[in-house]
Formats: sequence, C-alpha cells, structure tokens
Amino acid sequence: MDTVLSLITTYGGLVLFLGTFLSCLALPVPSSLMMLAGGGFVASGDMTLIEVAGAALAGAVLGDWTGYGISRALGARLDNWIRGRRGRATLLDRATRLTDRWGGIGIFLSRWLFSPLGPYVNLTTGITRFPRWRFVIWDLAGEIAWVGIYVGLGMAFADSISAVADIAGNLSGLLAGIAVTAGLGVVVLRRTGKAAN
Repeated sequence: MDTVLSLITTYGGLVLFLGTFLSCLALPVPSSLMMLAGGGFVASGDMTLIEVAGAALAGAVLGDWTGYGISRALGARLDNWIRGRRGRATLLDRATRLTDRWGGIGIFLSRWLFSPLGPYVNLTTGITRFPRWRFVIWDLAGEIAWVGIYVGLGMAFADSISAVADIAGNLSGLLAGIAVTAGLGVVVLRRTGKAAN
C-alpha cells in the first residue's frame, strides 16, 4: 500500500493511467487499490477528480481496446497460444462462456463485477470478432462503472483506504458468488422443469 501511495504522490495520474492500462492486459497490477488511493487523494484535495478518474478511465479503456485489437488481428494463432497454457485457457473458457451467454452485458459485467475475467473477455471478443462498436459501447459503460465505484469508495472512505480495499475485494467475491449461485439456480430450475414435462 505504501508503494502505491508513494507512486501516486510522485507521478499522479500517469501512474493511474499505466496501472489500469496494464491490468486490462492481464498484468498483475493493483489497479483497484490504486483507484481507491486516488479517490483518497481527491478527498484530501491533493488531486482533482478529473485527474484521477480521467487517467484511470483512459488507461482502462485503452488497455481493453488494445487487447481486443491485438486478439482480433491475431485470431486463431493467439487462441492456440493461450490454450497452450492451462491457467490462461481456463480463464479464456470462462470469458468465452460469459460473452456467449450474455453478449454485451457480459462485457459490461467483466469490467467491474467479474473483473479478473476482463482481460480474457477482451481477447475472446477479439478472437471471435465480436462487433467492434458493440464492444466499445459495453466496454466504456463497464469501465465508467468500475472507475466510478473504486474512486468513489476511495473518496468516501479516505481515512481507511486499507480497510476499504479489503471490503471491496470481499464484496466483489460475494457479488460474483451470488451471481454464479443465481445462474446455477436458473439452470437447475430449467432442467427440473424440462424433466417434469
């Protein structure tokens, strides 16, 4: 946490831009924590909301569009390379199921609710040549939600950023668990209803 605060204090919005950009390319960067810290700096008057939210949003959107564009250009070659790595193949399969089932709404949810899948949704939508403008619209809406949630939490709870980071991580896991449970419930109900007929 101290390193994140130090980087943001020294480099400001540039760090937020790079952090969200790289995290959207599946690199292990604590971008959510960075946005929480940025929100804390807005609350204390050390940074402006436009600087923090603008940099984080620009980085996230450009990172998503870069992942989408690369995967659209490389197509099956990239798909084969990813599937050659077990952990990444599993994430790509989950991302594919999310977008196959929910389309644009799946893209939107992968920006903030199922954020670990976000970079892989970028790849699978590019590989499958998901319509570019639909991707852009759903991606932008989802990233606005992601940035708004984390910067807003940072502003609201500026005095206890570490505690908020823990709660936000647990809340994200809880919401994802509820969504998965609800989805499984629907599947079970549908199958039970078909078996009864």
